Amino acid sequence: MSGLYRAVIGVLDKLVPQALKPVWDHPAGPKTIFFWAPAFKWGLVLAGIGDILSRHPSQISVSQSAALAATGLIWSRYSVVIIPVNYNLLSVNVFVALTQSYQLYRAIDYQQKNPPDQK
Repeated sequence: MSGLYRAVIGVLDKLVPQALKPVWDHPAGPKTIFFWAPAFKWGLVLAGIGDILSRHPSQISVSQSAALAATGLIWSRYSVVIIPVNYNLLSVNVFVALTQSYQLYRAIDYQQKNPPDQK
């Protein structure tokens, strides 16, 4: 697989315009997982925003929202202590933490205002 990767990158290296070479060759650039993992993680942010707009608070999982908010905070911290600092990773994790913290607030607020019926 690494041979295929090197062959594809070798071809693409020749196609990248000179103005984009610094971005292309950056240690956290498109040739690395440090670019693609945060790029795909933006899907979690979009899903969180979609849930904010459409999901009723009674359907929000408190444990899932708490776990995602916590991992967003943890990975945000990690992204500024690694070398090189990965601002793409920082931004996506800050947004994951923010959207899931808001979801967590919505769920807890709903549960407090609408306690289950006790018989």
